[in-house]
Amino acid sequence: MNESLDFFTTTMPASRPADYYLGCLDSCIFMDFNNCSNGRIRLVRISFDGYGCAELGDKSIPMSEQDSHSFKEIIKAGLSDQLTLSLIVKRTLQENSNLIWHDALKEYGLD
Repeated sequence: MNESLDFFTTTMPASRPADYYLGCLDSCIFMDFNNCSNGRIRLVRISFDGYGCAELGDKSIPMSEQDSHSFKEIIKAGLSDQLTLSLIVKRTLQENSNLIWHDALKEYGLD
């Protein structure tokens, strides 16, 4: 699998509220992130083609302060650093893998 997940920003309906919306891997995966305490970012929702949508909510582990800062800067810069964003998101997915379907993570090379 390519190191970069080829992210793009997107929108979601009002029924799926979040501060940041990202899609990747040719629209096979959509992720919703929220700002949380101390300026950190939290993955609150992820959907995979063939698996549905996992609601992580406040149970997910927020990104580190450094990853959160880098995430926001990359988003602000129009997703200019795909490789770093991919590494940050993969780290976030691994830290929260207990809340996400293992089969989906494996199928998309995110385990």
